[in-house]
Amino acid sequence: MASPATVEPDFLIARRERAADLSQTLQLPQFKGKPGWEFTDISSLDLGAYGPALAPRNGDASAAPTPLFAPDAAIELRQVDGGEATLTGELPDGVIVSSLEWAAREHPELVTRHLGSVVDGEDVFVARNDARFRGGAFVYVPQGVALAQPVLLSAVHAAGGTELNRRTLIVIEPGAQAEVWEQALSGSAGHEGVFNAVVELVVGENSHLRLVSGQDLSERCWIFGTHRAELARDASLDWVALGFGSASGHVRMETRLGGPGADARVTGAYATHARQHIDFDTTQEHAAPNTTSDLAFRGVLQGRSSAVWKGNIIVDPGAQKTDAFQESRNLLISKRAHADAIPGLEIQANDVRCTHAAAVAQVDPEQLFYLRSHGLGEDVAKRLVIEGFLSALVERFEPGPVREMLGQTLDRRLAMILAD
Repeated sequence: MASPATVEPDFLIARRERAADLSQTLQLPQFKGKPGWEFTDISSLDLGAYGPALAPRNGDASAAPTPLFAPDAAIELRQVDGGEATLTGELPDGVIVSSLEWAAREHPELVTRHLGSVVDGEDVFVARNDARFRGGAFVYVPQGVALAQPVLLSAVHAAGGTELNRRTLIVIEPGAQAEVWEQALSGSAGHEGVFNAVVELVVGENSHLRLVSGQDLSERCWIFGTHRAELARDASLDWVALGFGSASGHVRMETRLGGPGADARVTGAYATHARQHIDFDTTQEHAAPNTTSDLAFRGVLQGRSSAVWKGNIIVDPGAQKTDAFQESRNLLISKRAHADAIPGLEIQANDVRCTHAAAVAQVDPEQLFYLRSHGLGEDVAKRLVIEGFLSALVERFEPGPVREMLGQTLDRRLAMILAD
């Protein structure tokens, strides 16, 4: 695969220049001064203190942090900082898995059609990403192709004191199917930096995409994310987000059901400890009739960590027969942990079913008493209660490799935060 240093096509150069100019005019969101930023204070962030994460420095290129995911027989695209992406595995005819920069050179007709078509650039973090991303990831599955192997996209932020702008574009053409796993990792536990991701998902008519994304960044790292999916007629999306690492930040996940019959299921989990702060801002926008969405987030909080989930279901005019649900449930396993769960509805059609639920609670002492009365120690009893709480998310998936891997990933994280 060609080096990221290769001369870029004119359309990408022009796009970067526009984004760079725009980013100079946009300010960082002010705490409580902009919708969506009521609970996350980034006033201590000085983006000017972080240089760009370019080609890996000596030693960084071989960084091999513990992965979150390792799906069997996966086609893997791996990139360290802004260096050259490496691909392992064989691709079927017509399928593209490459860096986004390589795709922009070799398949400009695909990239120009879809890049930026889903995510609005009027945001300082999106504009910085547009101007500064290096490498990135591009997945393209042509019409009618069912990709048998999973695809694993791995981004490693190894250079300390840098800002890594990660850009991912996934295009699933009509009648196609794919399963993609994406993970963001730090090169070391003490790594400091800014990880800024933009993910665009284009799911064509009567196609299916399962995307499992997770981040296990250093707990001294900032994270910002703008992730958005666009679903056409009768398309289906099964989207999973796991938030384990980072110190603080803000991640948006937006799903737009743009064609009749589109269906989206979004599942999220986070498990925090110490002084971590996690902020998810989700949107389910129903822009066409007869669409369905089902969103469920669950969080486990230890230490003095905090989390916020703010969700919104939007039903556009004319989107009749919408069926939408969202819930967020948080389990506090420390008296000093804190969580906010804020569901919202914006309904502009009159023949819909939209419901939501939210809860924040401590571990139930009656459940602990029951388990301990049957001879279990306090730590084991608490672990069983927490595992039962998270199992509701894992059981959203059919028995098989995906369900098994998600369960194992959550178990590892749970064991880590309970060891505090």
